[in-house]
Amino acid sequence: MADIKDPENTIIMTLKDGPVVIELLADVAPQHTARMKELARAGAYDNVVFHRVIDGFMAQTGDVENGNAEKDFNLRRAGTGGSDLPDIPAEFSKLPHDRGTLGAARSSNPNSANSQFFINFADNHFLNGQYTVYGRVVSGMAHVDAIVRGEPAANPDRMISVKVAADV
Repeated sequence: MADIKDPENTIIMTLKDGPVVIELLADVAPQHTARMKELARAGAYDNVVFHRVIDGFMAQTGDVENGNAEKDFNLRRAGTGGSDLPDIPAEFSKLPHDRGTLGAARSSNPNSANSQFFINFADNHFLNGQYTVYGRVVSGMAHVDAIVRGEPAANPDRMISVKVAADV
């Protein structure tokens, strides 16, 4: 695994092909970072599917309400929910949506981010200033690239586990 500089602000996401190490950007988006760690520590992201995966664009996941592949899973509704926590206001920055960055998914309301997020497969600079960037993949991007495509896929991939590195 990559050299983890700040275990408290690093996420280890286990996918079918192996671990993905994500550096969270607490100095750029503290509320989004705190939310991801809170949900990871609660086990809320474990077994949640990638419900929207578009080749050359991004892989979206994090619907802890409708996307858990092992309980109350509803493929038709995956992507429409969040968590039971309040939405988070936008934390826009000058950081670009480059390949491997983590962005907060939301509705048309910029202050509606909750639990869903996406990982960019490519440089998606048309998203700059519209979606909060709050992390970046530092190792395991090949595992992200291998996520099955679909909106949703008939048999979507899932996050097997999501942990804060400091807790592992």
